[in-house]
Amino acid sequence: MSDQLTLPAELREGVGKGASRALRRDGRVPAVIYGGNKEPLGIHIEAKEVTKMLQTGHFMNSVVELTVGKDKHRTLPKDVQFHPVTSRPIHIDFFRLEKGATVHVQIPVRFVDEEKSKGMTRGGVLNVVRHDLDLVCDAASIPDEIVISLAGLDIGDSIHVSAVDLPKGASNEVDRDYTIATLVAPSAMKSQDDAAEEEEVAADEVPATEQADDADGDEAEGEDKGE
Repeated sequence: MSDQLTLPAELREGVGKGASRALRRDGRVPAVIYGGNKEPLGIHIEAKEVTKMLQTGHFMNSVVELTVGKDKHRTLPKDVQFHPVTSRPIHIDFFRLEKGATVHVQIPVRFVDEEKSKGMTRGGVLNVVRHDLDLVCDAASIPDEIVISLAGLDIGDSIHVSAVDLPKGASNEVDRDYTIATLVAPSAMKSQDDAAEEEEVAADEVPATEQADDADGDEAEGEDKGE
């Protein structure tokens, strides 16, 4: 489960582009806390701290407790805007979490047990269709990742979301049994199979045509002799 992160924050006094630019020049990131049937709250946080958390790769799936003065706000990051040139965070939206709240999150998948997969040991290639799963989770128990075993899979097999053991309290947000990954044959194996099929077709078709021609020739000779 993702650990809860904590960030100190301060209230934003000014609004508008000018005030936001001034905050960014001072090494701060403008942000807003919204949701929970309460008024949105404008804040700003330390850019270095946010950048450090973003680099972990789990920031968007982590509960972040924002301390604003004496108040603490339990939130989930919902959107981060980045500068188009420097890629620095320039604005963040935090969704306020109520007690017992559920959230929609995208959780990365990780595949294990390659050595227990017949298809992988034969040189098969894992074609990952979805690198993240869309799940509904309890805000207090958001998993860091979903681990999927490849044990027993052979070339041509597929992994669907219905076959994945989801953490307790998590459910599939998408109402269909979508494919997460497939195990396909390597290019070399496909080329060999295709060549073998072409040889089989040639071997079946060519003799049959020659036999037909010979048969026609025999009939023609018989007619000539008869005449």
